[in-house]
Order: sequence, then structure tokens, then C-alpha cells
Amino acid sequence: MVKRIRDWLEVRIGLDELIRQNLTEYRVPKHINLFHALGAVAVVGYVIQVITGICLLIYYIPHADHAFRSVQDIMTKVPYGWLFRQMHVVGSNLLITAVLLHMVTIFLMGNYKRPRELTWVSGGMLLIITLGFGLSGYLLPWTQLSYWATTVVTSIPTAFPVVGDFFTRLLRGGNYVTGITLTRFFAVHVSILPPLFVLFIALHIALIRRIGLSATPFGKSDEEKRPLTEYRKKTHPHGHPYYPYLFQRQVLMGIMYFIVMFAIVTFAPTFFFPEEATVPADAFQTPENIRPEWYLLAPYQMLKLIPNKFLGILMQIILLAVFIFWPFLDTHKEKNILKRPILRGVFIVIMISLVILMWWGRR
Repeated sequence: MVKRIRDWLEVRIGLDELIRQNLTEYRVPKHINLFHALGAVAVVGYVIQVITGICLLIYYIPHADHAFRSVQDIMTKVPYGWLFRQMHVVGSNLLITAVLLHMVTIFLMGNYKRPRELTWVSGGMLLIITLGFGLSGYLLPWTQLSYWATTVVTSIPTAFPVVGDFFTRLLRGGNYVTGITLTRFFAVHVSILPPLFVLFIALHIALIRRIGLSATPFGKSDEEKRPLTEYRKKTHPHGHPYYPYLFQRQVLMGIMYFIVMFAIVTFAPTFFFPEEATVPADAFQTPENIRPEWYLLAPYQMLKLIPNKFLGILMQIILLAVFIFWPFLDTHKEKNILKRPILRGVFIVIMISLVILMWWGRR
């Protein structure tokens, strides 16, 4: 039966040739390590989010009067509902972690430099969309934590003169977080962000395949030292075949992703569920300690430290723009960050500052 299906596909799409071109004959650099597989881990994480999200969508009710109860029913009444919700919540945090680590490793290896500037920009957009998934999905359980954290986050645009109040009302659907806000966040989470993510990830993968993988983790190859005057795909005739060399590493990292996910689900099931996340939303009772999720703690704490709210938000927008368009700003020819003490020092200071701000923001 399998042979008949394979033969049917072969005469119609040239299955054997397709496999040769994209798996066994597709060459990757010799100096590839596990960090090169983080991009594939992010794809696996997104697939998990889609599958678990669809399962939750069957039972979830996006209405202020029923959202919290429907989530509780998923956790207590739906067969294995608790597992799918735990996988979705833990998976969302692991997905953001994987994308962040992927961007950091690409930066450290200097693989954002020419001709891969657009690959970096598309990856940066994917990071923003992934954070958008986390932010929009955070409100959907309609708990005290999600309600008030969303209230804080959606109030940020009010720092901008003239247009700030308009954008806040646009996000909330009114002056306060209500059921209309829940509906809007639900629409963004399930209808707007998914096609955007698919579009950018398709562009990202297409750019990687079209331009080719970087040959070395550090330094510049002879090809990269020559002036860039015409398109030239980076090939590796003396490298390893994608299958099984890189494919095995991607599978290994995918397995590690699952191990971490189920370890958290099994041994720390309340890690992402503090007390305020198990209480229904109450617009008339403000909890004592309200803060956003860990991936927004650093910018949140930075805003608290800067007296002028407008200046704080403007600085963060500028930093975000610098991050997205960094390949166009970094014109230094040296690719190896170990040979660039100033850039290395700035990177270390930024990483330490982010850790301190996150720790400070949780207190």
C-alpha cells in the first residue's frame, strides 16, 4: 500500500527528485552545531501551539461571562483538557524563549551581516508577532492576573500626546478593559496573527534557502570578503548533506523541547499559574502585585524607572527599531564578535541589564 502511494506521488510530483534536492543533496556547512537548529525548534513550537490551540478553541467561549468558566471546564471536565491547556501555556513561553535564543545566537555568530539583512529583519518581525501571540492570548482566560495585566499594558499608549488615548480605546474597545476587549484580543490571537506568522515564516525560510546558510560561525569566508555586486547563492559543495547531518540535530533539539515542556507540566504544573491566574476577573478589585509576563518584565520595569512615561516609551521604540534594522546600522566588516571588544562589551552590558530589570520587575 505504501509503495503504491509512493509510486502515485512519484509520477505526479517527482517525489524522489524532490527528496534529493531538499534533503540528501542539499549541502550545509561543516561547522554547524546545535544552535543552528533553534530555528527548527521554533517551527516545532509553533506547530504545537496551533494543534493545542485548535483543541482548546473547540471548548473555549470568548465571552466575558463565560470565558473563565469555560477554561475551568477545560481543566476539570474535558478529557485531557488540562494537558492541552498546560501544553499551550507552557509552549507559548518556550516558543518565545526559542525565538529569543535563536536571535541571540544569530547575532553572536554575525550571521545577520550581508547578504542576510532581510533574513534578520524577517526574523525580528517573527519575534514581535510571537510576543503578540503571548500578549493577546494572556487575556483570554479572563482571570484577575490577565485582566489587570492587560489593563496596565493597554494603558501604555496614553503616554503619547494626541493619538495615545485613541490607540488605547482602539485596543480596549472603550475606556476600560471589558468583554469587547476580550473579543478583540481573541480575534487578533486566532485570526490576525496566525496568517501573519505563516507569511513571515515562509518568507524567512525562503530567504534562508535562497541565500544559503552562513559558512562559518565566526569570521568571514573568502566569498564574504569580496564586494557584493551581484546575487550569488551560498553553496557548500564540500559540506555535509542536510539529511541526516543537520536534520538529526534538529530532531534532537525538538526532542529536548518536548522534554523541557513535559518536565514543567509534570513537576511544576503551577509554574505559569500564580494565585491570581486562578481567580475570575473582577474590575472592582485590584490585586496587590500586578505585572506582565516575564518576557515583558524588562521593558515594564524600565518604564517604571524613567520618570517621564513618554520618554520611556519613545526610548523603547527606538531600541526596537535599532534591533530590527541592526544589520543596516552595523557596517563593520569584521563578523567575529570576539574581535570586536566594543560590540562585545555593549552586548554583555545589555544582557546583564535585561536580567537585572526582569529580576527587579518580579519583586
